[in-house]
Amino acid sequence: MTGPDHLIIAPILIPLVMGAIMLLYDESQRRAKLVMSLVSTVALLAVAIVLVWRSSGSPTTDVGVYLLGDWPVPVAIVLVLDRLSALMLLLGALLAVPTLVYSAAGWYRQGQHFHSLFQFFLMGLNGTFLTGDLFNLFVFFEILLAASYGLLLHGSGRVRVLAGLHFIAINLAASVFFLIAVSLIYGLTGTLNMADLVGHVRSLSDAQRPLFHVAIAFLGLVFLVKAAIWPLCFWLPSAYGAGSAPVVAMFAIATKVGIYAILRLSMLLIGPEAGPSTGFGAQALMVGGLATIVFGTLGALASQALGRITAHLLLISSGTVLAAVGFALVGSGPGILAGGLFYLVGSTLATGALFLLAEPMARGAGGAAGMLALTEEVYGAEAEGDEDVEPEFGYAISGSIAVIGLSFGICCILLAGLPPLPGFLGKFAMVDAIFRVDANVTPAAWWFLGILFVSGFATLVALARFGMQTIWAAEEQSPPILVLEIAPIIALIGLTLLLTVKADAVMSYIDDTARALTRPALYVDGVFHTPRMREQGQGE
Repeated sequence: MTGPDHLIIAPILIPLVMGAIMLLYDESQRRAKLVMSLVSTVALLAVAIVLVWRSSGSPTTDVGVYLLGDWPVPVAIVLVLDRLSALMLLLGALLAVPTLVYSAAGWYRQGQHFHSLFQFFLMGLNGTFLTGDLFNLFVFFEILLAASYGLLLHGSGRVRVLAGLHFIAINLAASVFFLIAVSLIYGLTGTLNMADLVGHVRSLSDAQRPLFHVAIAFLGLVFLVKAAIWPLCFWLPSAYGAGSAPVVAMFAIATKVGIYAILRLSMLLIGPEAGPSTGFGAQALMVGGLATIVFGTLGALASQALGRITAHLLLISSGTVLAAVGFALVGSGPGILAGGLFYLVGSTLATGALFLLAEPMARGAGGAAGMLALTEEVYGAEAEGDEDVEPEFGYAISGSIAVIGLSFGICCILLAGLPPLPGFLGKFAMVDAIFRVDANVTPAAWWFLGILFVSGFATLVALARFGMQTIWAAEEQSPPILVLEIAPIIALIGLTLLLTVKADAVMSYIDDTARALTRPALYVDGVFHTPRMREQGQGE
């Protein structure tokens, strides 16, 4: 990218404008709001595809910058597009479109302003991935959380409210630590621009550096809460188990916000060019990631409902990537980051599909009736626009048990890390990178390998057990499900299969992403528009 690209701000503006416009419509115009929300989300997907294409124009060096107000760096509020942010934008859009289609089966009618909240959620999500400023990271983080609160509580119900209040309390406490950390960093360096901070961190005095490490620890605490690392993860299974299917499916990408922030800031502020701060906290990420995998594994084995099983599998996914970041910080190289990012993409799509599957698989036990009862509980049986309890539109399909069973089986194989799907490819790339870097493999690497193997086997056991109880041992035929429900699930599974077929091209892109992350100077040069090290990066 040779100059500012105004398309960079589109992933923030599109959902902001559309979400605000839909607030002007009352709840009797839900179908119009659904169409508007779908148009906005599909437009986001198109923009994300273009941005990924633009970010891949030059290996490891292509960084696009958008200066709000056209002020110079580091004064400007800056949006930065590199390979990592473009990848996360595309992943969020790929998950959002099927999830929104699934909600059209009737889920969006459980409460008010579902589509506006959904769009504001996407605005906060995309802003978090694009911002190059710590304070604006906090702003977008809070927009994301505020929308998350509304979406989680959407539809009301005692269990949902209790879990939602717990979720809100934990995240509000984390936000306080976020502000404290930002204040400390600004007091020490005089800047909050991420690229500008890289140089300031290297020049900190011996007296200032311990306070900087305290600020980094606070920031780490905030994002580890969102990424749900053990022991900060106890809120997640209850909250995600209580939310409606399309909401928690979208939350599969919300936990990756914490992982993205840790990856971005750790590589810039405590990465290979951070001087005495290099590697600070890396051991904690390694140990915490491994402990999270263990906790998620035990939780998946102990859970009976598919929603809670999937929530614990989400913990396994987060722990795996966080452990990979920790290994990269202690010198395992960009290869383990590439494997972790590839695994992140596949596991996010798979857990999203599994969250959507949870309600249809439990429908025989009253899942659909429970969904529709929530609408009556909130608005009353005679509420305007809700006289019937049937979905407004959509066709049911017969033989749904076969479609559900096949979809469930593919998700099971992917999340268990069995070949040839992306779960296996990502794990194999991580393990291969660790054992390739040094002939004298550390005990931590062996622990990582063992825990990955055990967690994969336990995932297979937990999901296979649930599948046999729900599908094979079912005494009654599963009720038909709507095409609007099964089509998004098939679409997400299809994306994982496409990821397998196109693994070489995707891994090539992600490999360049990982190499760029381990060289913070490339990010700094891109933000400040300096050509330094560009030819060296292309030579690699």
